[in-house]
Amino acid sequence: MDETFEIFASVPPGLEPLLLDEVRAAGFAQPAQVPGGVTFQGGWPEVARANRELRGAGRVLARFASFRAMHLAQLDKRARKLDWAAVLRPDVPVRVEVTCRNSRIYHDRAARQRVEGAIAETVGAPVLKEASDEAVRIMLRIEDDLAVFSVDTSGEPLHRRGLKQQVGKAPMRETLAALFLRACGYDGSEPVVDPMCGSGTFVIEAAEIAAGLAPGRARSYAFDRLAVEVAEAPQPVRREVGARFYGSDRDGGAIRMSQANAERAGVADLCTFTRAAISDLQRPEGPPGLVMVNPPYGARIGNRKLLFALYGTLGAVLQDRFAGWRLGMVTSDGGLAKATGLTLDAGPPVSFGGLKVKLYQARL
Repeated sequence: MDETFEIFASVPPGLEPLLLDEVRAAGFAQPAQVPGGVTFQGGWPEVARANRELRGAGRVLARFASFRAMHLAQLDKRARKLDWAAVLRPDVPVRVEVTCRNSRIYHDRAARQRVEGAIAETVGAPVLKEASDEAVRIMLRIEDDLAVFSVDTSGEPLHRRGLKQQVGKAPMRETLAALFLRACGYDGSEPVVDPMCGSGTFVIEAAEIAAGLAPGRARSYAFDRLAVEVAEAPQPVRREVGARFYGSDRDGGAIRMSQANAERAGVADLCTFTRAAISDLQRPEGPPGLVMVNPPYGARIGNRKLLFALYGTLGAVLQDRFAGWRLGMVTSDGGLAKATGLTLDAGPPVSFGGLKVKLYQARL
């Protein structure tokens, strides 16, 4: 196996430029935007760092081997020559997934059986037929007769950071929240207000960014179960933070959830959560910053007709009390966004929970 290889970080379509910006800022080598994510070059230390530090990536795959394969016998022979023991451990179960496109090898199941046989006979790792949280996923993609082997180094999706144990209905994923904050130009130096904070995702994410806390500091990864050696994660060191972060919601249960989640994340001292309706929203003292909000859309939560008044109130309150601030608003409904009465710029559609949402931005 090569010491360096291609690494792929996934992201929902529409957000690739933002993840590319983050990967580039993190100093990874040769970053390139591709459909559904970003590729860069590195080895296992970079794989570990990408999992631990990239806030916007949904999953990190290591593309550790590739070769041409024109037929199943060739795939079988070359798969057995791969140094599987350099990647897989004999005591950790493996699940193999195969996709074939535009290739002479077109039978996914037959190709999977060849790879499963190669792994079982060379490493001796148990091969599972069904999905399992304990198994390491090996993925083979055969396209235009090129077989590319990847291993899922993340395990659970990276938005599951092990800190937010309480969530409300239709919660915003932390990875999406990080990228939407980035799209709004947030860099950790300004206050952030979320007037419909739910379980506190935007507020806590903004506070973590400001404090320089790695998103994956409290969880394990699939690469921990591989036969590769990576250094232990550095102990988190929190930066001094000048800004404050505010969340409010009319639901008292949401406020309690947000407070508990912030405490687990270690940023409760930077965050203030208040039970309040939109009409009671007040501008915090100090310099202007960013209002970041994910209102109900009516598709899954709330009656759409009633939401027009909610969006209208939001727009009026922001216009009246938050002059000089910026707005970032995530919604799937352009009509509701228009009901704010604000001059909005819409971003590209992004898949989220079976819906297509957009980030709408405004200067107030």
